Amino acid sequence: MDLLLALAVVVAGQVESFGRQGLEPGQIRHPVPLAAGAVVAGALLVVRRRFPAGALLVLVAVGVGVRAVTDGQYYPAWHFYSTLILVHTVASAAELRSRRGAAGLACVLIAYLFLQTFQDNDLAEVLISAVFIGVAYVSGILLRRQIDETLRVARQAARLEAEREERARRAVAGERARIARELHDIVSHNVSLMTLQAGGVRTMLGKEAQRERDLLLGVERAGREAVEELRLMLGMLRDPGGTGVQPPSAGLDQLDTLIAQVKDTGMAVGVGVEGQPRPLPPGLDLSAYRVVQEALTNALKHARASRIDITVTYSPGVLILEVVDDGTGDGGGQSGGHGLIGMRERVAMFSGELAAGPASGRRGYRVQATFPLG
Repeated sequence: MDLLLALAVVVAGQVESFGRQGLEPGQIRHPVPLAAGAVVAGALLVVRRRFPAGALLVLVAVGVGVRAVTDGQYYPAWHFYSTLILVHTVASAAELRSRRGAAGLACVLIAYLFLQTFQDNDLAEVLISAVFIGVAYVSGILLRRQIDETLRVARQAARLEAEREERARRAVAGERARIARELHDIVSHNVSLMTLQAGGVRTMLGKEAQRERDLLLGVERAGREAVEELRLMLGMLRDPGGTGVQPPSAGLDQLDTLIAQVKDTGMAVGVGVEGQPRPLPPGLDLSAYRVVQEALTNALKHARASRIDITVTYSPGVLILEVVDDGTGDGGGQSGGHGLIGMRERVAMFSGELAAGPASGRRGYRVQATFPLG
């Protein structure tokens, strides 16, 4: 933009200087000084953002010099245009209350006083130049304030985006910690059972099976060490105050209890089971239960729904959970929240897929989780 403005002033200055050359009143008798001054004015516009007040003072000096080497009766238009551009730049460079802003205003007044030094200026010319200078100065102030406001909003948006990403990161970390706690309970519980069963078998063997008793004793010892290692590695992720290793307390077999709690809130809930239900791995069973639980919680909190339909499909190689409500259809504010983050983490842990979005062909929101079975 600066280069275009500079080029426009230089070209217009050359056209004005040589196009109006002549000896008649209103014509230019000495075009070369005016043409050279236009070139200098264009150069000043190129550097106007770095030295706005200095460029304006130099432009005034150029005007004084051009008038001194010519007859002084013709005021070039390129000088006036350049003055307005530089006044605008000075006003947009700094706050008026600052030292730099006050110095810029002084330079603007000097430029305006120079315009009034021409002998043929009447009152109308004085007022017209004051209006143009005033508009250029005020527009510069407004531009600076708009830029400051834009930068403030941009910084605020960047800060909010960083905070949102940090909250999402913490939500992922918190959900992974909760999943780790639950898996810690499941694995430790199963290993403890294996250890106890191995010990029971060992006590049932007679003394003649000493080799087998020693092998089972090694299994018991390895099981206890494994439980202790799990406690050391993952025990810190347990809830504060938690003691011992507790077996998992939730799975799809307890879905009826969860649905009853939801119905107590006045929500209509429909449940459908397709395929032949069968036992699931404890970790997957718990994650499937948590996905349904989170989907129901989000629908109750955000979707403003009146009914929720749950479908559990047992296929030969996959478990499909679908929760559909008849609420707003936009996720109820949950699509960017922590609920979906937790569900995605649980499904991804078993190499599954989670789809969430407005229900197709109907009003509402749909969550579908697919867990591979193998």
